[in-house]
Amino acid sequence: MNSSDILILNGTLLTMDSGGTQFKNGAVAIEGEKIVALGFADDFSSWNASRIIDARGGIIMPGLVNAHTHAAMTCFRGIADDLPLMTWLNDYIFPAEAKLDYEKVYCGALLGCAEMISSGTTCFCDMYLFEDAVACAAKYAGIRAVVGEVLYDFPSPNYGPIENGFAYTEMLIEKWKNDSLITIAVEPHSPYLCSRDLLKRASFLAKKNNIPLVIHVSETEYEVQTSKEKHGVTPVGFLADLDVLSPNLLACHCVMLTDEDISLLQRFDVKVSHNPESNMKLASGIAPIPELLKAGVCVGLGTDGCASNNDLDIFLEMDTAAKLHKVNTFDPTVMDAYTVLKMCTIDGARSLGLDDITGSLEPGKRADIIIIDTHKPHLTPMYNPVSHIVYAVKGSDVTTSIINGKIVMEDGRLLTLNVEDIIEDVKIIADEIRGPKLEL
Repeated sequence: MNSSDILILNGTLLTMDSGGTQFKNGAVAIEGEKIVALGFADDFSSWNASRIIDARGGIIMPGLVNAHTHAAMTCFRGIADDLPLMTWLNDYIFPAEAKLDYEKVYCGALLGCAEMISSGTTCFCDMYLFEDAVACAAKYAGIRAVVGEVLYDFPSPNYGPIENGFAYTEMLIEKWKNDSLITIAVEPHSPYLCSRDLLKRASFLAKKNNIPLVIHVSETEYEVQTSKEKHGVTPVGFLADLDVLSPNLLACHCVMLTDEDISLLQRFDVKVSHNPESNMKLASGIAPIPELLKAGVCVGLGTDGCASNNDLDIFLEMDTAAKLHKVNTFDPTVMDAYTVLKMCTIDGARSLGLDDITGSLEPGKRADIIIIDTHKPHLTPMYNPVSHIVYAVKGSDVTTSIINGKIVMEDGRLLTLNVEDIIEDVKIIADEIRGPKLEL
């Protein structure tokens, strides 16, 4: 008799595998950290499982991948909305970040992990300060994470001068190597805040350790224009000149791209993180995602941080991404639901170099699975589950989350985190950060 630790039954199963396989009444068997079998529920009638989870007719699918965020910026949610970008950064965000320390980042990251798990995310990519705290928070919460300390030419509130930043990154690589949940990345902030030597050194370190290299690229028109004036080329062209473009590079935002930029990204198999809601809120522009996809560039979907979004719900990001590009191109067929869903499942995992272990439900892959309750007015009737996921489902519809074979949320209740305590801790941090400009 076949057996497993966990058996999920009675739901519409979306695998997001290469064939787009679905099972109307499906089942997934989990043993340890991995998926050992899946298929029609009737084929599992003789299985013996230590734990059976009834999906109650809902959707069983891969957990979502948030390809770009700054988790600890939950501490800054709503801190300075509706302001010009440079005013927002210089007068509010930078002064607030100067007050951060390990404990504040840890608490903010825990809140981010709670929000992401509650809304269906099982893996996220983070760039921020005190990233060991983010790694520890993610590990404690039980969520998969790719994390890296932000590197730039001016002194950091965490490590000080850049030489210490590389030492800190190397410490992270050594500390978290071979961890089942945490992957370390090398993360220079952007071409405009990093010197040539810094960018080349960061790229070398990432390639040497076979880990992701994550960077903000061409987020605004001003950034691109400045790069042309300073270097004679766009930010993408500048990275190409430095031999930084490579398959392990995740370029975040990519709002302002030329045709040559897109060609370079495709040629070097660079991955892109699309962050539509943040780009809309900061009025950065609309990234040419349909053109990137047409060129064969792998695109993941991210929320960015809570100070420029203001949430971490990837379901909302999917809905925005699909509709934004339809209206921008005057073409309702652009960014169809399945394409968008791939961006935060298998393609999101591919953008982080994790598609061999997560992003789809297949035997041998890690069990990163969520269950969506579809027995709700706004999800009735359901003709097409993929369409529902992109255009109708909300993060609050997720009832169960399994990450790396461990149940971290069941019936909407987080099992690894005390949410009330985390909320109170972050409220105290907000009181410390709040200054005269932020008084209500």
